[in-house]
Amino acid sequence: MDFTFTEEQIQIRDALRRFLSETYTLERRRAIARAGTGCDAEIWRQFAELGILGLCIPESLGGSGGNAFDAMVVMEELGRALVIEPYLSSALVGAGLLVRAGSPAQQQLLPAVAAGRVRLAFAHGEPDSRWRLETLATRAMRENASWVLSGRKAMVADGAGADHLLISAMTASGISLFLVPGASERLRRTALMTHDGASVAEITLDGVRLPADALIGAEGGALPLVEAASDVAVAGLCSEAVGAMDALLALTLAYVKTRRQFGVPIGSFQALQHRMADMLLHAELARSMSYLASAKLAVSEVTERRRAISAAKFLVGRSARLVGQEAVQMHGGMGVSDELAASHYFKRLTLIDASFGDMNHHLEQFAAVLTA
Repeated sequence: MDFTFTEEQIQIRDALRRFLSETYTLERRRAIARAGTGCDAEIWRQFAELGILGLCIPESLGGSGGNAFDAMVVMEELGRALVIEPYLSSALVGAGLLVRAGSPAQQQLLPAVAAGRVRLAFAHGEPDSRWRLETLATRAMRENASWVLSGRKAMVADGAGADHLLISAMTASGISLFLVPGASERLRRTALMTHDGASVAEITLDGVRLPADALIGAEGGALPLVEAASDVAVAGLCSEAVGAMDALLALTLAYVKTRRQFGVPIGSFQALQHRMADMLLHAELARSMSYLASAKLAVSEVTERRRAISAAKFLVGRSARLVGQEAVQMHGGMGVSDELAASHYFKRLTLIDASFGDMNHHLEQFAAVLTA
């Protein structure tokens, strides 16, 4: 399999890296996090101008018609710059669901998503689900020509700021998916901040009434859509982690070259050289698994796709933990301080592991697929 980047992908990577290096400083990231919204309107507008918000939306629906590898390139750069804006939840997961199963009327939102005027959020996880995609307590009942939704959703990325939520619920026929305006009556969104500064929300639905055409796809047929959306999210997070590890390696290498002890740079100590080599080895393993995960998104056979996705999430999570811990230790006491970027990368890598299933969960999933 050829993983060589195309000329277009290199152009996207270079343009986005240049923009982020000039604009998305650690100070600006801190300011965005302190604001509590998790999204800077000007940054989001410029993402739209760069074309990345519509990258994986078909041209017929206002996008660029890109593929999973185009998204991987973007996610690596966002990870390298520690971007907290909800690109994954809106432009990849949310938009991807509407591309796959949205009605023509629902897909009319996609040009606005690509233009940065509308943000989407995928709300599936619940307080007691523990990443089991088939476990839902949220219910949707038919009442004449309407749907009435009741339940709770937990840790919804950009759940407080998104214009529309894609919410899963159990109906009489099984798991279904609904497009819910963020301003709906009897919908309560409680904004929270994760330890890395990103914005999530607890969503409470207390008899939210929706029209019949709010249903996405067929009633009771949403589990394959939810599984596919979860796989897209995991592949995106793996790519983001690779970018973050690249940046953390560079920061650590620069530090050990300049930090002096006993009159010499600590990078001259053989023990630290061996540890840096281990960090590089694990980062490159993570990159290979991230590429595999992105490649398998196009596979229609669910077992093969999910096996590769779970393997990638486990191995990338393991690599991220080692790289993060080693980087913090090599920076000494400063490694955990807010002043240094290294601590922020370690926080983000830790949260990536906990999102859409941690290492232990995906190891169990991988084993279950092998023994099935």
